[in-house]
Amino acid sequence: MSGQRPVRVLDVRDLPPPEPMEQVLDLLPRLAPGEILCMRHRREPFPLYPILRDMGFDWRVVTPPHAPFEILIWRADEPLPEDPA
Repeated sequence: MSGQRPVRVLDVRDLPPPEPMEQVLDLLPRLAPGEILCMRHRREPFPLYPILRDMGFDWRVVTPPHAPFEILIWRADEPLPEDPA
């Protein structure tokens, strides 16, 4: 898929709490400019959203057929990612 921004996938569907939150918070500061984090989760992580906003990130939730939830995360000062279709 040419022209799209690089995507780093973090699959936390099988991890017990609080590991999904710990892993995403550990990875976010290392996200390269222009890179998108695609977090695959078994549930929607509502407690994560205010933390993302405070850290300067934005997100969009999608529900693809292969995962209950994918949370696309990117730096808030960067453009909205293209649809992951």
